[in-house]
Amino acid sequence: MTAERRVVNLEPAFVLHVRPYRDTSAIIEAFTENHGRVGLVGRGVRGQRSRLRGVLQPFGPLLLSWSGRGELATLTGAEPQGGALRIGGARVAAGFYLNELLMRLVRRDDPHPALYAAYREAISALAASGDAEPPLRVFEKRLLEEIGYGLTLDHDAAGEPIEPEGWYSVHAEGLPVRVETQEAATHVFRGSSLLALCSERSLGPDAAADAKRLLRMALQAHLGPRPLKSRELYRQLSGTRERERDGRAPGNTQTGGSEP
Repeated sequence: MTAERRVVNLEPAFVLHVRPYRDTSAIIEAFTENHGRVGLVGRGVRGQRSRLRGVLQPFGPLLLSWSGRGELATLTGAEPQGGALRIGGARVAAGFYLNELLMRLVRRDDPHPALYAAYREAISALAASGDAEPPLRVFEKRLLEEIGYGLTLDHDAAGEPIEPEGWYSVHAEGLPVRVETQEAATHVFRGSSLLALCSERSLGPDAAADAKRLLRMALQAHLGPRPLKSRELYRQLSGTRERERDGRAPGNTQTGGSEP
């Protein structure tokens, strides 16, 4: 049976990835509010005279229109939605990290409006000044929830509430198990850190470190062995900034956050 032709107009979206296709066209991967991740053929969008050449950029909220059937539809229009979100420095790698997670873990044509809202919040936070780590952790947590692998953070395997002063062994797809150790290890985390991540409240240094370690472990179980390109980009950007600081006054050491 032939798939039904779809026509979508002015759908809120972000561009995740663009790759060249033929001479002047491109394959565009976009994350949309109501249709999830979609693949679009942008005909002639890389041409010198294309009005879309500078529009289809990552991190800027867009309104996209397309038509067609199957996994790859044809882009018919794109325009900015409000002001552009500008992300600079090493935070660019953090933004590409979010995009790469969506590309790797979210199937095409699988709507996730709540995850779209979480992505927009995270990108807006990266564009603003402040600590880049909390929005990354919150997005990772919500992503796992949306794709069906959410972490249990409020009670343990025995059904007991997580105690802030307790220590818990947590594995990628299991419930927390209370342990007697008083030292963080590969799979051991503070109860207070689990509760902080559960509530998405402000993470202190210990909770932030625990959350990063826990979420990286949980995501890795679904990402598989292939490394994330965005982490290598972060190392390259951070190395460049370190070299640039060699000629500047001591004390200015901000790098835009740690590796995502």
